[in-house]
Amino acid sequence: MTVTRNLFQEFSNQFEGNIDSIRHFSSPARINIIGEHVDYLGGIVLPAAINFSIQCLIRPNGKNEFRLYSLDYNRKTEIKRPFQNDSQNPWADYIAGVIIELEKIGHAIPGFDLLIQGNIPQGSGLSSSAALEVVVCYAITNVFQIPLTKEEIAVIGQKAENHFVGTKCGIMDQFIIAVGKQDYCISLNTETLKYDYHHFDLKDCEFYLINSNVKHSLKDSEYNTRREECESALKKIKNKHPNIQNLYSFLLPEKEWDTFAFTKEEIKRVKHVVGERERTTSVINGLKSGDLDSVGKQIYDSHWSLSENFEVSCPETDHLVSSLERSNAKGARMIGGGFGGCVLVLDKIANFSTTSREIEKSYQQKFGHSVNFYKFKISDGVKEITKT
Repeated sequence: MTVTRNLFQEFSNQFEGNIDSIRHFSSPARINIIGEHVDYLGGIVLPAAINFSIQCLIRPNGKNEFRLYSLDYNRKTEIKRPFQNDSQNPWADYIAGVIIELEKIGHAIPGFDLLIQGNIPQGSGLSSSAALEVVVCYAITNVFQIPLTKEEIAVIGQKAENHFVGTKCGIMDQFIIAVGKQDYCISLNTETLKYDYHHFDLKDCEFYLINSNVKHSLKDSEYNTRREECESALKKIKNKHPNIQNLYSFLLPEKEWDTFAFTKEEIKRVKHVVGERERTTSVINGLKSGDLDSVGKQIYDSHWSLSENFEVSCPETDHLVSSLERSNAKGARMIGGGFGGCVLVLDKIANFSTTSREIEKSYQQKFGHSVNFYKFKISDGVKEITKT
């Protein structure tokens, strides 16, 4: 309650006007248990929303202007049509991108004042950008009574990031942040956007996160290059098999790949995608049956494929996963776009104290800086916070 009061007070400090008409929305961060770097390739992913969040306070201002304030950066800015990328306030680009995409489908967006504040670690791979896009879109559509479903809001968020921000992300992050449900993950077919909720029992185990504190910018990294390599491989496949719609559905055994004249980079990318498909099926079955040893093995295998075949890891996250393997944690892998960020760990709850001390010590010795450990709960997706 105190946090909410403080946010409303901060809003009134930044923008004049009636405080009673301010509305408060919140969106979560996310993890992805398995199915990494396949969400833009038609793959199945297994994400869940978690209880880190971005808060958004919004109020119509009766003007044709959009006044924005980031509490975390202590920066205030105004965006105007025609929207331009803002190098001084890059967080504002996500908001402008959402407005642009809403107006593309015929919804005129009146002016508003907006405050954002969050506790999702930046560059951690927990998708703070998607959380911002989804909460802003959900807030706008509710305040201005635009009839969009949460699934449609997720697509708007993805398009904002693809088209205006310039990152060719897939749909997974925005989708789970929109439709997440407490204590459930979803299996999402990113080609059809059909999804199912899965409740699972981790028994005496838990998931937690280790932040390598190596920050990355997807826009400036090789993320887009990986996508282009996958698109190039698919084009070669479709030349011979036009019925194959996406790389994830490519089923031919490796011994038959010579006819496609893949580059060595394309071979590695295809290996990861094909392997991730098999691993995802195994993890879903393992969670259903309670076979957490099998789930952990697939999670480890996913990391080393991301490192060696998709080449989106880094020495820091590889070191963390290797250390966790030596400590007999059940499973661990990098999550998110890569080149830093967080490692997702599956292990027995009783092991956390000893394992975390050992990891902290070895990491500090090797890299000269610390890691952060994050416990979390599986949470609901984007929602309005009602006044009490």
